[in-house]
Amino acid sequence: MISLILIATGVLIAVIRYFSMRRSVDGYTARRLFIPVGIIVLFIVLAIVNPFQLERVDAGHVGIKVNLTGDNRGISAFEYKTGWVVYNTWISKIYEFPTYQQHIDYPEQSVITKGGFEATIKPSFNYSLNSGSIGDMFTNLRLSVRDIEQGWLKNAIISSVNDVANLYEVDAIFNRRAEFELAIIAECNKRVGKWFSISQLRTNIMPPQALQQAIERKTQAIQEAQAAENQKLVAIAEAERKIAVARGDSASAVIQAAGEAEAIRRKQLSLTPTYIEFIKAQKWNGQYPTTLAGGGANFLMQLPSNK
Repeated sequence: MISLILIATGVLIAVIRYFSMRRSVDGYTARRLFIPVGIIVLFIVLAIVNPFQLERVDAGHVGIKVNLTGDNRGISAFEYKTGWVVYNTWISKIYEFPTYQQHIDYPEQSVITKGGFEATIKPSFNYSLNSGSIGDMFTNLRLSVRDIEQGWLKNAIISSVNDVANLYEVDAIFNRRAEFELAIIAECNKRVGKWFSISQLRTNIMPPQALQQAIERKTQAIQEAQAAENQKLVAIAEAERKIAVARGDSASAVIQAAGEAEAIRRKQLSLTPTYIEFIKAQKWNGQYPTTLAGGGANFLMQLPSNK
């Protein structure tokens, strides 16, 4: 930016100088052109070797101006900067750090769960810098925010995932994934909380193929066991229904039999000898038997017919 300003200034001065010079008797002389051209060349050289830089620290960022020379060389001396900043690139440098939330995805990594099983993660998360501690972070790490993301912060995240995963059996990770990832966020913030705030972490963890099949078989077995238990409850309910129906039928039969027995008993009480003879008389058709047994067991006597 400053180099462009220098070049534009040189051209403007050269033009003013050119028109301000008096005409010679011979008209436009070489001297009249030489001075403006020399001015332009001088300003171009100054623009090339110019050490000063104009830079704008955007809103939502914190700028740190770091000294590169002198007794306070390096990051031992820094200043917070905002807005437009002019600095000498030979002796200082500007670093910008965003203070709003950033999202980052890391490539696939391997972690070891409790029991020695290996799993694959592809972590993604949001982070924000603690604005009040950016200078301290830079003093310790001496890196830009992008370099920190791919170096120090990445190592902290992956090691946190590894350490927490080592406390969980692999099937527990998938059965209690939300709890697992919250534990990782807590561990990450414990390690990087001095400078960063980690949130919305997703491990996107995937088990090995063989273990995934075992988990699927276990899930299927649980579902089948639940289905069998449901069928058992249905069978018990059906059996209890049938027992209830049978009891009802039995009770009905008992009641019916008791009624019939009571009816017979009452009939028997009403059957006097006279009543029995009366019934016989009503049933007799007026004919005698044609055969009667004699005194012996095998003696039969033929009676005459009533014709």
